[in-house]
Amino acid sequence: MITLAAVLGIAATAALGCWQLDRAAQKQALGAAIEARGQQAPLSGPALLQALQAPAADLVHRPVALQGRWLADHTLYLDNRQMNGRPGFFVLTPLALDGPAPAVVLVQRGWVPRNFQDRTALAPVDTPQGPVAVTGRLALSPARLYEMATGADPVPEASPIRQNLDMARFRAQSGLPLLPMSVVQTGADSEGLQRDWPRIDAGVDKHYGYAFQWFGISVLMAVLYVWFQLFRRFIRPRQQPTA
Repeated sequence: MITLAAVLGIAATAALGCWQLDRAAQKQALGAAIEARGQQAPLSGPALLQALQAPAADLVHRPVALQGRWLADHTLYLDNRQMNGRPGFFVLTPLALDGPAPAVVLVQRGWVPRNFQDRTALAPVDTPQGPVAVTGRLALSPARLYEMATGADPVPEASPIRQNLDMARFRAQSGLPLLPMSVVQTGADSEGLQRDWPRIDAGVDKHYGYAFQWFGISVLMAVLYVWFQLFRRFIRPRQQPTA
């Protein structure tokens, strides 16, 4: 019974270690694909509309170079976002793209700090009214934070402050021809916004750490089994009883 338990335990932990190594290999391949994607030529407005026919997963992190006009009245502030460990807001403004077909893309423009005396007091952000050029990379909808109920906002819906953003809901509320993906604006800080976005990390080191732990447990179980079930019972000479 002990032997069976030991074999099962060693096999299970070794299998988990191999699974973590496989996950690390997958993340490495994903990281390489993201890096290669980031080296491609930037998509312009018409090329972006055509590229969006492909699955979103194949477009994330593609660079873009867009021209259009800000729709400042629809600017949103996502609350409880951090940059360099400081709490604040991500500022999102729709950009109406130049071109024959009406199309609007939501741009994650940058970050502004929070006013700790008045949560609803927002830092000034300069939004030019004329034509603008925006460079960045394609992204999915901004990551969601925990909320008490799906779609619930901690402030009235009329406020530009949001805890999370539901793209379909925002499209319906605004009536804008919003594209299914957003753009993370890159480049130097400007317009009162910081753009020190976190580095894209596939998390490979984490899987290597987990694999090391599982293989370590597997080896430890094997060593303990050999010590207590083989060495102490059969290999180590037993002491002879004294006369």
